[in-house]
Amino acid sequence: MDEQEIRKSADLEQRHWWYAERRSLVRRLVGPLTPGRALDVGCGGGGNTGVLRDLGWDVVGLEHSPVAARLARGRGLSIVRGDARRLPFADGSMDLVMSTDMWEHVDDDAAVARETVRVLRPGGRALVAVPAGMDLWSGHDVALGHLRRYDRAGLTRVMEDAGLEVVSLRSWNVLLRPIARLRRRHNDGDSEMEQVHPVVNAALRLAVASERVLPVQGLPGISLVALAVRR
Repeated sequence: MDEQEIRKSADLEQRHWWYAERRSLVRRLVGPLTPGRALDVGCGGGGNTGVLRDLGWDVVGLEHSPVAARLARGRGLSIVRGDARRLPFADGSMDLVMSTDMWEHVDDDAAVARETVRVLRPGGRALVAVPAGMDLWSGHDVALGHLRRYDRAGLTRVMEDAGLEVVSLRSWNVLLRPIARLRRRHNDGDSEMEQVHPVVNAALRLAVASERVLPVQGLPGISLVALAVRR
C-alpha cells in the first residue's frame, strides 16, 4: 500500500463504517479472553491495537511502513517496525497475536503464520482477518496492494500447516457482498476506502452490525475471520 493510501486509511479509520465495525468485531471476539501480552501484526494506523489496549491487554503493534508506524505512535501506542515474516519477539512471548487485513499483503503468508505460532505461548490465541473470495478481485485489491484473497480451505490450510488449530472460522460483511461484487465488476484500479455521506455511513454500519444476530456467518462474505489456538 502506498503512502497516500496509508494516510487516507488512517484518516478514515475513526469514523468510516468498515473500520468501526471491524473494531467492534475485534472487541467481541477478544473481549471474553483473559488479557495478557498481545501483538498486533501489521497494525497500520493502530485502530485495532487501541481496542486491545482498551480491553486491558499489554499490547505492542508491529508495522512495516514507516508512515503507518509514525501515525500509530502519534496515537500513544507502543509500535515496533519490523517484518511479519521475521518477528522481532522471543519464542512463546505472546498470549495473543492478531493480524487484521495484513496477510494478503505478504508474499509468503506461510512464513507469517509460522512466526505467529513461534511467538505464541502454547495455548495462546491467534485472530486473523483476511479478504475473502477471488471472485471479488478488482482494482480495489490492486490499489491496496493485495496479492490474494482467501477461501475457507486455503486460510485453514495455511494456519493449520503452521501449527494452529482453527477453533472458529466465520464470514464477515456478508449482507453487503452482492453490492461489493457488482461494484467491483466496474473497478479498474481505485480503492473503495473513501468518505461517504453520514447517513449512508450509518446505514452501512447498521447492515454490518445486523449480522451479529443473523445466521449468516457460514455464507460467503467480503472477509473471513479465524480464531485459532497454538497447539
